[in-house]
Order: sequence, then structure tokens, then C-alpha cells
Amino acid sequence: MPRVRKGAARTQARKRILRRARGHYGSGHKSKYKAEFALIRAGVYQFRDRRRLKRNVRRLWITRITAACRMRNARYSQFINGLKMAGILLNRKMLSELAITDPKVFDQICEMAVKASKAQPAKA
Repeated sequence: MPRVRKGAARTQARKRILRRARGHYGSGHKSKYKAEFALIRAGVYQFRDRRRLKRNVRRLWITRITAACRMRNARYSQFINGLKMAGILLNRKMLSELAITDPKVFDQICEMAVKASKAQPAKA
């Protein structure tokens, strides 16, 4: 059986890896071997940070809602509980947007939520 050399396929594979590794530090963008490891590592960080970004954005929404509630003499936990009791189905993203763009509507929602949470009997 004749000996087969990869030739063009090997060159193309190497170019593909090095193209993806552009901008990496040191030999992470020059050497195929190091570039492969750099890309694997980068992929792991990318996967992790897509989830971390969602977590951080949610924290931002909660911080904004908390600040808006404190301006209206309500606690965040009391506000969220009141929303559930009143049957208001707004997510934290929308609540945070309302608190910034339309404070009057947020005032009304806050009043309804606080009333609903105070009407609830205390747990023993």
C-alpha cells in the first residue's frame, strides 16, 4: 500500500487553527500545538462566562429594584412577596426597566405589592 502524505489537508487544518487563535498572547497564536490548547481553554472560559453574564445582569436588575423600593419605603423581599400575593407576573428585567423609565407606574405596582404583602397573615 502506498504511503500517503496529508499535504494540503494538513496545511489547511493548521491555518484554520491559527486563524482562530489570532490575537492570543505569546506562542498561543504562532505554534499549532500551543494554539490548540489556547483555543480549548478559551472555549471553556467562553462557556462559563456566558452563564456568569446572565447571573451578573440579574444581580444588576435586583440592585436597581432594591434601590427603587427603598425610595418608596419598602423592602425588596416584601415587594417581591407582595407581587406574588397580588398575582402580578412581571419579571425582574421589566421591573427594573419600569423603575428607571416610568417611576409613576412603578409607584403603583409598589403600592399594590406592599398592600398585598401586609394583607397576608403572619406565619407562626
